[in-house]
Amino acid sequence: MSDNTLLSISDVSKSYGSKQVLANANLNISGGEIVGLIGPNGAGKSTLLKAALGLIRVSGQIRTLGYNPTSSRAKMLAKVSYIADVASLPEWITVKRLLDYMQGIHSGFDFSKANRSLENTEITLGHKVGQLSKGMKAQLHLALILGVNAELLVLDEPTLGLDIVHRTSFYNGLINNFFNPQRSILITTHQVEEIEDLLTRLVFINSGKITLDIPTANLDEHFTAIDISTESNAEAPEGFIYEYATPTMRTLVYKDTNASALAPLGETRTPSFTELFLAYNRIDKDSSE
Repeated sequence: MSDNTLLSISDVSKSYGSKQVLANANLNISGGEIVGLIGPNGAGKSTLLKAALGLIRVSGQIRTLGYNPTSSRAKMLAKVSYIADVASLPEWITVKRLLDYMQGIHSGFDFSKANRSLENTEITLGHKVGQLSKGMKAQLHLALILGVNAELLVLDEPTLGLDIVHRTSFYNGLINNFFNPQRSILITTHQVEEIEDLLTRLVFINSGKITLDIPTANLDEHFTAIDISTESNAEAPEGFIYEYATPTMRTLVYKDTNASALAPLGETRTPSFTELFLAYNRIDKDSSE
């Protein structure tokens, strides 16, 4: 593992009874990356995150910040922050007491830094958690994260159930106040389109297997989408990995094809994350039938 590698997952598998939820998964994350781990329900996303955090035992090898996340979990957690989609805080506690508590149990927590991140919100130190809306609770969770000098941030559906305003605010806070070349963020989400401009790496997982792992800067080298008017009689080449149509347009997605050969047929572009996600799940579906 290189000095800049924050998370190394090698040949990791996990089964519950006869059901295999991870199958020889491999993933490496270095400092300065924002990685999206994307897959359908039951694909193995949360299981992989739990394994990386030492919450479950798996076969294979994992090093999180250089530590075995199971046997050296306390040392690892000093530099890792985690928000799960089911994350909850005691309803009765005030914000001030919560920040005081965090400072008491976490050697790397900075009360002042966490409090400063709340200055542009409607949250006060006197608020009880139970008085906060879901969006405000997400802002409070973010403040707790920003108060820790973490190197790796793991987010499992962090904005689930939030409106677009609070989702945007949450991700802006991450980029502006947490992310830097020494830190990395690993995100799972169903709202693929919202993180499209944030990610530096795109990772698809399905049926416990990593099906795509690519820097977002390299997508246009390997994938091409073409939009062809339904009024056109042009015949598109075979070999596309995904196709969908609207009343006015037919869209095809190709992998590792000659984009210049497609250009005369219509407008070519880099596919969206959503189009690639659907393409890869269609591939897996077809190959299993």
